[in-house]
Amino acid sequence: MRENHGSLKLITTKRLFLNIFLLLIASSNFTLNAQNNKLKPGFDKSEYIELLRMHVLLYDSTKADTAKPKTVIPKPAHYKPVYASPAMGLDNKWALWKSNAHPIAVINIRGTTLNPVGWLENFYAAMVPARGELTLSKDFTFQYHLADDAKAAVHIGWLVGTAFLARDIVPKIDSCYKAGIKEFLVMGHSQGGAITFLLTSHLYNLQKQNKLPQDIQFKTYCSASPKAGNTYYAYEYENLIGGGWGFNVVNAADWVPEVPFSVQTLEDFNETNPFKNIDPVIKKQKLLARLALRHAYKRMKNPSKKAQKNYQKYLGDYASKAIIKNLPEFQPPVYFKSNNYVRIGPTIALLPDAEYYKQFPDSNKDIFVHHLMGPYLYLIQQYKH
Repeated sequence: MRENHGSLKLITTKRLFLNIFLLLIASSNFTLNAQNNKLKPGFDKSEYIELLRMHVLLYDSTKADTAKPKTVIPKPAHYKPVYASPAMGLDNKWALWKSNAHPIAVINIRGTTLNPVGWLENFYAAMVPARGELTLSKDFTFQYHLADDAKAAVHIGWLVGTAFLARDIVPKIDSCYKAGIKEFLVMGHSQGGAITFLLTSHLYNLQKQNKLPQDIQFKTYCSASPKAGNTYYAYEYENLIGGGWGFNVVNAADWVPEVPFSVQTLEDFNETNPFKNIDPVIKKQKLLARLALRHAYKRMKNPSKKAQKNYQKYLGDYASKAIIKNLPEFQPPVYFKSNNYVRIGPTIALLPDAEYYKQFPDSNKDIFVHHLMGPYLYLIQQYKH
């Protein structure tokens, strides 16, 4: 009996040590994961504020750049700058920052400045399919796949900007990854926000093609962004960053998120829709009703179709001539026959109140009074969610 009791005691002791050992391993793994995975899904107010503070520093302090705030904004507290790109493409620029405490990097994309070339990029507003290639020079063809749906389309000007920036950004992501950084915040304000949508789609696609490591996590903040694509692109982008990995932050008083102009035609609807086979329905009506319905249908259909053609003519064909003056080897692509621009992504709506308008009153002279970092920082600090 004593031998059995001693054996039982020994087994119990071994199990106790084994459980303690397993607990220590689990605890160690949890600590390691906690250290290596600091980004969390969901909108983070403090994260966005820090990104805005970084973004301010992308603008030339010696010039009255469009997006440079009038008020002094504190510098970022938790990140340090490690790289600032030269201006490239159509006056595009970005900067790389790294966290002081965690293996996290930030890709921050500049918006429009007073440089007319940057504004040309905005006005080059025809749409192109969300997958294809752009010939930007003899030695630079940008292959992209931003969405699978053949009906998905994006803004050509911001796609050109994305192409030049991605060529510079992807090697920096590789370098960061080799240094142990697997988490990236991607942010842009204004034009930079529009490009950030497209860049995020591009980076995820590079992962799908195994051109970027699968274990990299991206989290995207598009700020004060105009509309970068159509409904079908928006659907796929929103699916891509679903679960809290992407946000669109908008000041409700800001006009920039309302552009480009949207033109919706019957061709922009899904394949199954009540307008596609409307002729048989009209034919069943009595003569007077049939004539009235046909007249009304044409009055609704023709103006939007004509507007879309003019959009493509002036903001596609004509605008491309000005693009070629700045990028002589650029080959304009075949445009997508749509300009149905929509707001993209889960939106954080910042609603101005009476106190806001005391500080940032509407103006007929300062069209960017609600668009710069100052009003956005003011509103995000009041944001309670």
